[in-house]
Amino acid sequence: MDKPAVLVVEDESGIASFVAASLSAAGLRPRVAATAAQARQEIASAACDLVIVDLGLPDEDGVALIADWRRSRSLPILVLSARTQEEQKIAALDAGADDYLTKPFGVGELLARVRAMMRRAALAPQPAPAYRVGELEFDREARALRLRGADVHLTPREFALFERLAQSPGKVVTHRKLLADVWGPGQEDQLHYLRIYMGHLRGKLEDDPAEPRYLLTELGVGYRLADE
Repeated sequence: MDKPAVLVVEDESGIASFVAASLSAAGLRPRVAATAAQARQEIASAACDLVIVDLGLPDEDGVALIADWRRSRSLPILVLSARTQEEQKIAALDAGADDYLTKPFGVGELLARVRAMMRRAALAPQPAPAYRVGELEFDREARALRLRGADVHLTPREFALFERLAQSPGKVVTHRKLLADVWGPGQEDQLHYLRIYMGHLRGKLEDDPAEPRYLLTELGVGYRLADE
């Protein structure tokens, strides 16, 4: 079987070489592009299983590149960037990135995130009909949620919120995206709606809502549903 191909889009040669060497040692097949233009050529010329992209590229902002890719491709995208402000992370995730890792980073965490993203892409290219983790089970087709085998009653809005998170377990969904998808366009700034209903969900699903096992917070960015 061919090794999975990973495109590293990074203009700092030292970081690009380090990331490529780490990926290669982990059994992956890295290619490197230093600009957005080169990245587009690489994507068009050869198959790619995952992209790692910096946002501060010399010829184009990485967020625009991600948005362009996401309009036509479903490949996993991991942002690797020195930008640490929450607004910048949100912009990249809203553009279509699947995860965000800030510099400086540990190679162990980088490889763990790459493995998790590739696993999700391989096992669930489409939203899975069922979601199971720990003692929680969600059957999308039956519209049933069970905890320790017992049915959990959700209101229609609570169900819609959980179902939206369950479309991509393990992936951060931003506040604005959740509000737009669950409450509708024009509601993206109503963060208090989201906090209230997330509190309701945690009260029904978590043993300790203050230390959630399933409904995880990405501080200032959004929420993710645990996938392991």
